[in-house]
Formats: sequence, C-alpha cells, structure tokens
Amino acid sequence: MSTRELIKAAADEVWKPYLCHQTFDGSDAAQIIAEDGQQPRVHSSDALCCGTFGELLQGQLPVGSVPRDTHFLVTMPIAVFARAHFMPIAGTRSVTVYPSHKVKAKRLAENLVTALGASGGILLLQSELPEGKGLASSSADLVAAARSIACCFKRRVRTSLIEKLMAEIEPSDGVMYPGVVAYQQRACSLLCFLGQMPPLAIVGIDEGGAVETVEYDQRRGEISARHRAEYHELLDRARIAIPQGDTITIGRIATASALLHQERVPKEHLNSMLKASEATDALGVIVAHSGTMIGILLDRMAPDFPQKLRSVLAHVLALDNSPKIYLTMTGCR
Repeated sequence: MSTRELIKAAADEVWKPYLCHQTFDGSDAAQIIAEDGQQPRVHSSDALCCGTFGELLQGQLPVGSVPRDTHFLVTMPIAVFARAHFMPIAGTRSVTVYPSHKVKAKRLAENLVTALGASGGILLLQSELPEGKGLASSSADLVAAARSIACCFKRRVRTSLIEKLMAEIEPSDGVMYPGVVAYQQRACSLLCFLGQMPPLAIVGIDEGGAVETVEYDQRRGEISARHRAEYHELLDRARIAIPQGDTITIGRIATASALLHQERVPKEHLNSMLKASEATDALGVIVAHSGTMIGILLDRMAPDFPQKLRSVLAHVLALDNSPKIYLTMTGCR
C-alpha cells in the first residue's frame, strides 16, 4: 500500500465528508492522542460510513503469501450508509446506544472513549443497511460510531486504533478506508489500497434469512491450495482492473468469486442470475459471501445502460418481486 495514495483517496471530495477526524498517516494512535494535549472539546458529531454490496472477491490466499491470516476480501463500496450521532455526558464512561440491540457499537464506543480519556454519553445510530444480509451493516455501524465520537471531541483518531477495537469484536469489512481495498477481515488489517471503483449499478435481490458474522466465520473451513492460487490470481487481476476502470474484468472477477464460493455456501438463485446476466450482456454477478444478497453488475457509463438496466430488471423480477438498485461509491478523480 502507498500511504500517499491512501491519503490522496481520503481527500477525494466524494469521501472527504465521511472521514472527518480519521487519520491515515504513519503516526501511532497513542501518539496522536497524546499530541492533542488538551481536554476534549465538544463539537458537532454527525458521522457516516458507507456499506458494501457483499464483496467483489473473498477467499483465502496461499499460505505464506501475506502476513497473519490468509483470509481476505475486496470491498465493493455502495452509496448506502450508517449514520451515528454522539452526545457526551460528563462524569460517565458508559455509553447508551439506541437502538439498544446495537451491542457491538456500544462496546466499541465505550472502549474508544476510554482510549481517548473522554466522557461517555448517548450514541444514536440510524442505518439504511439491513442487518445480516452481507452489506457490512455491523462494520458500518462501528466505523460511523468511532467517527462520530472523534468528531464530537475534535480528536484525531488513527485508523489502526479503530481497527484494533473492531478486531476485538468481530471480523470486519474494510469500510473504514476510502475506495476499494483488499482487507484481512479476521485480523482487521489492510492488505492494499486498490483505487476507486468505476461507476457501477447492482441490481440486487435478497434470498432471505440472516447471517451472523462471527458464527459464519467460525464454521467456515480451509480451502485447497489450487483454489488459493485461483484467489491469488483474481486479486492480482483486481489490482490492475480497478485503477484502470476495466469494468469487464471487474465483472469477471466478481463472477469467478461467486462461483468459487458456491461450493461452500450455495446461493439458491446463482444459476438463474448468471443466466439473466448473460442474456442481458451484463458485466456479471456479485454475491455477499457471508450474507444473503446476490446481484447483477452493470456499467453506468455504458451508452446502453438504461436499456440494459430495464432488461436486467425484467429478468430479475421473474425471481424476486422487489429487487433493489445499488450504486457504487466512486471517486471523482
């Protein structure tokens, strides 16, 4: 990863409003907190974090090819958000969260205010991301909560500190970073920054039910060396395709990952969605590997995008009467 590239991405006008008081430089988190050198000051604390539509790619890399755990994913950021608003209460380190079932956000918030030496308070969460579907709802809640607390007290919080606190709770998506990243979800550690996703649309359906992240992660096993090599090759292709805006290759990578994962956690409608994608000359299919969503990818910049979108919707309506359209988060450079 180039730190300079990552900081440049964070300064992108598309991402800038969502990354207030979160830093990506090389400083240590404890040093940043110490250098603030003053008591926290209360400030506006509204903060956002985007979700993802499943993953462009998720699997395991060859043993020894990366530090720590070989499980990894490549994010697919979408313009659907979790929102957080923190209100401090002097004299307490506890945090009351609404809705009350957001216990993961409560844990992170309390650990963060302790790390910052700040007061606890009330954390309000509102999310457009349904839970248990593979759209990074939990990760987005946690990151939005951390950003809200940092903004509230006008403190700079190092991304590595957010990751450390998230790793103590559950495997997480890389939604704390701008753009598309390859990410070790178990270790909550960045592998590399891949660039900005080109403007895509995803026609998605929900196969129903819910998947709990920790339970899913505990029951999935290891995969063969042959499949690990395939994932390594797909990641290498993504490193090239994403910066180039190569939508055809991006679609092929997503489809290949969906097919590889089908052997482990089958999607009931994968074959039907593949046929719909081929019939409409779409880019391919994408799945929530640890969720219930499946979608068809389209290039929003293609001259025939409106016609293709109508055609895809007509095919998908035969499978699900309430498909939704998701748009990728796209940098402006």
